[in-house]
Amino acid sequence: MAKKYRVGILGATGTVGQRFAQLLEGHPQFEITAMAASDRSAGKPYSEACAWKLPGKIPASVRDIVVTPIEPPLDCDIVFSSLPSSVARETEEAFARAGYPVISNSSSYRMDEDVPLLIAEINGDHVGLIEKQRERRGFGKGFIVTNPNCAVVSFAPPLAALHRKFGVESVFVTTMQAISGAGYPGVASLDITDNVFPYIAGEEPKVETEAQKILGVLGANGIQKADFTVSAQCFRVNVIDGHTASVRVKLRQPSTLEEVVDAMKTFPSLDLHSSPENFIEVTDEPSRPQPKLDRDNGNGMTITVGRIFPDNIFDYRFVALSHNTVRGAAGSAVLNAELLISKGLI
Repeated sequence: MAKKYRVGILGATGTVGQRFAQLLEGHPQFEITAMAASDRSAGKPYSEACAWKLPGKIPASVRDIVVTPIEPPLDCDIVFSSLPSSVARETEEAFARAGYPVISNSSSYRMDEDVPLLIAEINGDHVGLIEKQRERRGFGKGFIVTNPNCAVVSFAPPLAALHRKFGVESVFVTTMQAISGAGYPGVASLDITDNVFPYIAGEEPKVETEAQKILGVLGANGIQKADFTVSAQCFRVNVIDGHTASVRVKLRQPSTLEEVVDAMKTFPSLDLHSSPENFIEVTDEPSRPQPKLDRDNGNGMTITVGRIFPDNIFDYRFVALSHNTVRGAAGSAVLNAELLISKGLI
C-alpha cells in the first residue's frame, strides 16, 4: 500500500480551499489532517467554519477537523496554499522555513527566479530550482512550488505544443474568465448579469509574463524564459466556471494546419493519479469548446482546444478552455504534489 502523506490546507474555507478538500477526498496518496483559516474560523469544526459552495456535501473526512490559525506548526507533512496574495508571501515563507513543502496556488512567488512555476506536463524539470531555492533562502527541508494564473493554464498547454514543434514568435490572447475566478462572493450579480467586464485588476501582466517562464528552459543559472511576446486582454464574463481563451499565434517555422493539430493532440499526459487521459483534447466541432459542455473534460483536468484555423494576420488561431478552479487552481497544485513525490522531492 502506497504511503499516505498528511496534508494541511491554508485558506481552507475559501472556494479554492473547498476544491482542495473535494479533490483530495479518497486520494490514494494524500490524507487531509489540518485545515487552517482566518481567526474568525479558527477553533470551529470545518463544517461549521466553512460556507460550502461546491456541488455535493462537505467531504465526511474533513467535516470534524477543527480549523487552526494560519501559522506553523501544522499537523501535516505537506501544505497546500490557497491564500490571498495579500498574506500569502509572508505566510508561505514561514511554512517553508519551518520545513514544509509548500504547494501554492497564490501569485506571490510565481515569478521569483528560484521558485518553480509548474504545469506538470510541460515543465516538470523546473523542480530543479528547489535545491537553489533552499540554499538561497536557507529553507532546509522546506520549499515553495507554485502553479500558474488560472487564465494562463487555458492557453499555455497548446502554446507549449506549438513552441516545442515550431517555435512561437508572438501571441495575442483574449481571455473570457469565469466569475468563480474572483472568489466568493466575487462579482456582484447586478454588475455581471447582462454584462462583460473589460478589466480584471492585475491580470493582464500575469497573463503576459507567466507563460514565458513556464515555457522557458532550466539552465545552470536558473530559468531562461521563452523569448516570444504575449499581448493580452482579460475580460470577466457571466460564466460560473471555465476560462476561455481566444488565441492568435505567430510561429517561427512553417507548419501546416494538420501539423498544428497533431502537435496539440499528441502532447503527452503524465502517469500520475490526477493526470487526465488526454492533457490536450482537440475538438473539430465548429461550436466548441464551450464552458458548460467542456470544462469537466478529464475530471476538469483536460485542456480543450477547438476552432483551429489559419489566421489572416498571425499564422494560426484557436480557442482554448480550462476549468479554472480545478486545472486552473487546486487540481494543478495536487498534480504538482504528485509530481514532486514521483521525483523523490517529498
